[in-house]
Amino acid sequence: MQANENALTNHEVTVCLSGGAVLGPFNATWNKDSGGDVRELVKEYDAYLQGESQKRFKFFLHDTYTNTVHTLILNFSQVTGICDHVRLKQHSD
Repeated sequence: MQANENALTNHEVTVCLSGGAVLGPFNATWNKDSGGDVRELVKEYDAYLQGESQKRFKFFLHDTYTNTVHTLILNFSQVTGICDHVRLKQHSD
Protein backbone atom coordinates (compact mmCIF):
# COMPACT_ATOMS: atom_id res chain seq x y z
CA MET A 1 0.00 0.00 0.00
CA GLN A 2 1.50 3.28 -1.08
CA ALA A 3 0.40 6.45 0.76
CA ASN A 4 -0.77 9.42 -1.27
CA GLU A 5 1.42 12.40 -0.34
CA ASN A 6 -1.61 14.76 -0.31
CA ALA A 7 -3.89 12.45 1.68
CA LEU A 8 -5.13 13.58 5.07
CA THR A 9 -3.82 11.78 8.09
CA ASN A 10 -5.99 11.84 11.15
CA HIS A 11 -4.15 12.32 14.42
CA GLU A 12 -5.31 12.01 18.00
CA VAL A 13 -2.76 13.85 20.15
CA THR A 14 -2.50 13.45 23.93
CA VAL A 15 0.06 15.35 26.03
CA CYS A 16 1.11 14.00 29.44
CA LEU A 17 2.39 16.51 31.99
CA SER A 18 4.53 16.31 35.12
CA GLY A 19 2.39 15.43 38.11
CA GLY A 20 0.09 13.18 36.08
CA ALA A 21 -2.14 15.69 34.31
CA VAL A 22 -3.19 14.94 30.74
CA LEU A 23 -4.14 17.36 27.94
CA GLY A 24 -6.36 15.91 25.24
CA PRO A 25 -6.90 13.87 23.33
CA PHE A 26 -7.05 16.45 20.54
CA ASN A 27 -8.19 15.47 17.06
CA ALA A 28 -6.01 16.98 14.36
CA THR A 29 -5.55 16.51 10.64
CA TRP A 30 -2.54 17.14 8.46
CA ASN A 31 -1.72 17.04 4.79
CA LYS A 32 1.11 18.33 2.63
CA ASP A 33 -0.69 21.54 1.59
CA SER A 34 -2.33 22.63 4.83
CA GLY A 35 -2.64 21.60 8.34
CA GLY A 36 -1.14 22.98 11.42
CA ASP A 37 1.66 21.85 13.64
CA VAL A 38 0.80 18.30 14.64
CA ARG A 39 3.97 16.86 13.08
CA GLU A 40 6.13 19.77 14.21
CA LEU A 41 5.00 19.26 17.81
CA VAL A 42 6.24 15.68 17.79
CA LYS A 43 9.49 16.58 15.97
CA GLU A 44 10.23 19.48 18.32
CA TYR A 45 9.55 17.38 21.43
CA ASP A 46 11.74 14.56 20.11
CA ALA A 47 14.59 17.04 19.47
CA TYR A 48 14.13 18.42 23.00
CA LEU A 49 14.42 14.92 24.46
CA GLN A 50 17.66 14.47 22.52
CA GLY A 51 19.19 17.52 24.21
CA GLU A 52 18.26 20.42 21.94
CA SER A 53 16.78 23.59 23.42
CA GLN A 54 13.08 24.14 22.97
CA LYS A 55 12.58 26.51 20.01
CA ARG A 56 8.79 26.74 19.88
CA PHE A 57 6.18 26.95 22.59
CA LYS A 58 2.94 27.45 20.59
CA PHE A 59 1.47 24.76 18.35
CA PHE A 60 -1.77 24.78 16.36
CA LEU A 61 -3.67 21.53 15.86
CA HIS A 62 -6.28 21.84 13.08
CA ASP A 63 -9.37 19.62 13.31
CA THR A 64 -10.99 19.71 9.87
CA TYR A 65 -13.89 17.51 10.95
CA THR A 66 -15.21 20.04 13.47
CA ASN A 67 -13.59 23.07 11.79
CA THR A 68 -11.70 24.04 14.94
CA VAL A 69 -8.12 24.80 15.92
CA HIS A 70 -6.60 23.73 19.22
CA THR A 71 -3.78 26.01 20.38
CA LEU A 72 -1.28 24.36 22.71
CA ILE A 73 1.32 26.45 24.52
CA LEU A 74 3.76 24.03 26.10
CA ASN A 75 6.91 24.18 28.17
CA PHE A 76 8.58 20.87 27.32
CA SER A 77 10.26 20.76 30.73
CA GLN A 78 6.78 20.03 32.13
CA VAL A 79 5.87 17.44 29.46
CA THR A 80 6.55 13.78 30.22
CA GLY A 81 5.24 12.35 26.95
CA ILE A 82 3.27 12.94 23.79
CA CYS A 83 1.13 10.27 22.18
CA ASP A 84 0.33 10.82 18.49
CA HIS A 85 -2.16 8.16 17.44
CA VAL A 86 -2.53 8.27 13.65
CA ARG A 87 -5.50 6.81 11.81
CA LEU A 88 -4.57 6.31 8.17
CA LYS A 89 -7.26 6.59 5.54
CA GLN A 90 -7.71 3.40 3.60
CA HIS A 91 -8.13 3.55 -0.11
CA SER A 92 -8.91 0.91 -2.66
CA ASP A 93 -6.67 0.32 -5.66
